[in-house]
Amino acid sequence: MKKLAVLLLLASAVMLLGGSALAVDDVGGDFSYYFVTYYANANNAKAPDATIRIINDGDTSTAETEGVPNGNLWASFYVFDDSQELQECCDCWISADGILSESVDKELLANPLTPKVNTRGVIKIIANVNGDPTDNVVEPGLHGFATHIQAFNVAGASPYTTTETPLADANLVSAEKSALESSCSFAITLGSGHGVCSCTSEDHDF
Repeated sequence: MKKLAVLLLLASAVMLLGGSALAVDDVGGDFSYYFVTYYANANNAKAPDATIRIINDGDTSTAETEGVPNGNLWASFYVFDDSQELQECCDCWISADGILSESVDKELLANPLTPKVNTRGVIKIIANVNGDPTDNVVEPGLHGFATHIQAFNVAGASPYTTTETPLADANLVSAEKSALESSCSFAITLGSGHGVCSCTSEDHDF
């Protein structure tokens, strides 16, 4: 009986410690700062537009005085076509507790580096604090969701349907970070105005 009591006591202690550890991790937040997603059926007049929404969770906010930038983050976008070629990049500002909504067709694919009409590909996003997609200073605090336009081949139904998923967390190794920043720098420098995406005003949802 004594052994049983001791085991129960130890089990209770482990549960309490586990609960405390979870609470500490909870306070620390999610430390992800690199995300990936895809787009499909873009630039199609018969299909709806896709949207990427990104939230700044306020985790980097401080007790600074009013009027001082407080917890601002940027989302660096890198938009690739289905041949793994960078078509557009840009950096969009999001204040603490703010939301950014980006149209795939009208903002992320409207000004491609090449004349190609992009219909499917990959979008990569880095959370950073310096507002420069060619030299990111990474910082966690962004969370995002993307809608996807799916072909829906069922007789009598609309040909397209929309799904939504969270942005997928990814590991940002130094080689990948450098490649994204260098490609973006080349696009900005050599694109003669092309290759740069645009940003919706914060909190202007659609």
